[in-house]
Amino acid sequence: MDPTRVDLSALPVVEIELSRLSSVCSPRTSGEDPDHVETLLSAEWELPPILVHRPTMRVVDGLHRLRAAQVRGDTKIQARFIDGTESDAFVLAVEANIRHGLPLSLADRKRAAVQIIGTHPQWSDRRVASATGISAGTVADLRKRGGESGNEARIGRDGRIRPVDSSERRRLAADLIRNDPGLSLRQVAKQVGISPETVRDVRGRLERGESPTPNGSRRLRTRQHPLNLTEPDLGHALDRERLAVLERLKADPTLRLSEVGRILLRMLTMHSIDGQEWERILQGVPPHLYGVVAGFARDHARVWAGFADHLENRATDLAAGVIA
Repeated sequence: MDPTRVDLSALPVVEIELSRLSSVCSPRTSGEDPDHVETLLSAEWELPPILVHRPTMRVVDGLHRLRAAQVRGDTKIQARFIDGTESDAFVLAVEANIRHGLPLSLADRKRAAVQIIGTHPQWSDRRVASATGISAGTVADLRKRGGESGNEARIGRDGRIRPVDSSERRRLAADLIRNDPGLSLRQVAKQVGISPETVRDVRGRLERGESPTPNGSRRLRTRQHPLNLTEPDLGHALDRERLAVLERLKADPTLRLSEVGRILLRMLTMHSIDGQEWERILQGVPPHLYGVVAGFARDHARVWAGFADHLENRATDLAAGVIA
């Protein structure tokens, strides 16, 4: 089983006795949040099924829902079963919880990344980052601190195997781009054996007059792209739980009652649109402006990625008592 490619919504829903379930698989080290349990108890809508690892009967996602059912005195709960190894189940638990109404803390996500690096050492930094909700650069740092020597090749988010050191392929891509600027990202990527996103990075470096390789540092750019124009993934619906988190942010007086907070909320709301709206915007860009708009989009993505990195670093410093 590839835990990053499981369509959880397609799994059948069954009813299972609470007494058969175990709750020792959670990546949430702080345990249950009583306030969140209380929120679930007062919810007027039907709660989604929990996720259970069939071989061990451990709850992969839904510990708060399980606790709410216990408090209500229920004897059964709706669930979806997953199979596979315990390490794959842990990856699914992390992925589910970083997208949950009560997301994992940064510390929990980093601990989860360390565990996944240990159980899935062949995964690329970006793939681990995608599963844990932290930046690829942070994963690279955690991998380095763990003393991992690094495999010759790793498996990326798309399932393709790529060499860790792609410097020579980057240089080949740069030569192709210089000789034929009209080649698409896909065409260059296919010819030299790297990802379209790496080709995009090489092209950007050439446009800025930089070297096509990150000068020995694989952390020069650790961007995250919610919208991949090379391989569009625009048909997904916006996660309802993420929308619920946004609504709670809007109600938070520390944001709602400050000018900076209102600006942030407007920016977050602006980008919280579903796949159909992204598709409509994509189709509405005039062909003669593709390059210009793509440039702005890349610049904005870098700004958001830097913003996210700063927030994560501040959260880490705060947890360590660095920030007063």
